[in-house]
Amino acid sequence: MSLKHAVLAALLEGEASGYDLAKIFDVSVANFWAATPQQLYRELEKLAEAGLITARVVQQERRPNKRMFSLTEPGMRDLAAYTSTPPRPSAVRDELMVQVQACDEGDTTSVRGFVAQRMEASRAKLARYDRLREWMLAGRDEDTYLDEAERVGPYLTLMRGRFFEEENLRWGERALAVLDRRAAARNAASDPAPGEAAEAAAHGG
Repeated sequence: MSLKHAVLAALLEGEASGYDLAKIFDVSVANFWAATPQQLYRELEKLAEAGLITARVVQQERRPNKRMFSLTEPGMRDLAAYTSTPPRPSAVRDELMVQVQACDEGDTTSVRGFVAQRMEASRAKLARYDRLREWMLAGRDEDTYLDEAERVGPYLTLMRGRFFEEENLRWGERALAVLDRRAAARNAASDPAPGEAAEAAAHGG
């Protein structure tokens, strides 16, 4: 998948400025495709030059003028054709997993802290996704929404993001429990037995 198609798919929501798209990516699209605002602006220019989107300038009195982007018919056709192309296998690159892989020979305490930080980030994302979910449902239950909504793609990708972060939390809880149990066992093994401690104290050790 390219950023090109992620932008075209985001514009299915309707006309948007570059700033609007950056917010859309940050709130929803980021759970499956990350991009910086600078990358988005560059991609928008490329798509406009290719005729896949169109741009119009909106005059603003007290703010700089802004450009609003929307899909063109060629853009819609390109996106439709893209949905019939088999996706490439996902490539996972997670620096935390490399640190966890090496934690037995490294700084286990620091790695434990990194796992805990990942869990906090997942909780924050889940809270954000839940707010978006409530906004999308607008008081309806999920089944009603999925039956009545004009488009279900954004909701399905939101569900995937939520499941991913929930799994991060389940894994993190398990990983912390294992690391804590092993740390407790090491500490117990390094502490002298009560009898040995008393004998050492009696001899001034």
